[in-house]
Amino acid sequence: MGKLIVIEGLDGCGKSTQIERLPEVLSAKGLSSKIISFPDYKDPSSTLVRMYLGGEFGDKPDAVNAYAASLFYAVDRYASYKRHWADYYNDGGVVISGRYVESNAYHQMAKLPESEWEKYLDWLYETEYEKTAIPKPDLVIFLDMPLEVASAMMSGRYCGDESKRDIHEKDKQYLAACRKAAKFAAKRCGWTVISCAENGAPRTIEAISEDIAACVLNAVK
Repeated sequence: MGKLIVIEGLDGCGKSTQIERLPEVLSAKGLSSKIISFPDYKDPSSTLVRMYLGGEFGDKPDAVNAYAASLFYAVDRYASYKRHWADYYNDGGVVISGRYVESNAYHQMAKLPESEWEKYLDWLYETEYEKTAIPKPDLVIFLDMPLEVASAMMSGRYCGDESKRDIHEKDKQYLAACRKAAKFAAKRCGWTVISCAENGAPRTIEAISEDIAACVLNAVK
């Protein structure tokens, strides 16, 4: 059995950059690794996710309820595991995942009243980790970036073309709810939270990488 490291965070926090740096960190310690990411946009398994994010079921995130949307993502994860990385993981490999089950724990849970958050988390974890039986992470890192900083970074990513944002990225009120939900889930589920900003500005890529590397190396040793 291998190790599964999950990197989470709202859009604009720098997940992709940090994930790309991790294989080199692990290689320096003599460890190979495999990067996966969700949704798997290149695979047919993500069709419903792409339709949802593209607004085909409605132009607001809550046009699809938390439980239905969660199942769209669950199917994509299950298909990816069975087809693309189960053998590598089961043979002892280190898998680094950009987003995983935990993304639903804030993107979808944020649609629900706070009084229902614990019930939803119990349902989510039972559905994916017990019923469909995909691997549980050995470490979940949530990269926390203030929304105003993340939004500026996304604008840079899209070169100012706001039409490129999906229905999640366009809804600032929804993103604020997601960040609140993520902090709740992190505390309840034992995630590691790493701050990506200081004094209203992004921390350096190198500083964040050092924090992530320390956590990951401790988890895989």
